[in-house]
Amino acid sequence: MKYAIVEISGRQFWIETGKYYDLNRIPTELGKEITLNRVLLVNNDGELLIGKPYLDSVKVKGKILEHLRGRKTIVYKMRPKKKTRKKLKKNFKRLSFIGWKKLFYK
Repeated sequence: MKYAIVEISGRQFWIETGKYYDLNRIPTELGKEITLNRVLLVNNDGELLIGKPYLDSVKVKGKILEHLRGRKTIVYKMRPKKKTRKKLKKNFKRLSFIGWKKLFYK
C-alpha cells in the first residue's frame, strides 16, 4: 500500500494517490498543480521513509479540483444589553493527489 503523511496548513493528512481530500483554503487557481514539501512519512509498498521532522528528498504533487464553501455557522457574541451575531462561512479546497516524487541529492 502506497501512502504519505503530509503537513498542510498546520494539520497532518494521510494521503493516497487517486483519492480526493478537502483541505483548508490554499490561495491558488483551479486546475493548477501544487507541490507539497512538508512530507513526514512515505510508505512505498513496504519501503518506509521517516523524516526528522520532514523528508527533504520527497515531494508530493496534487491538483486543485474545485473551491468549496462550508455551511454557514452563526456566531453569537454576547455583551451585556446588546445582542450581536455574525454568520461565517469556511472556505475549503478539494484536491486530488497525483503522486510523489523521490529526489536524490548528492
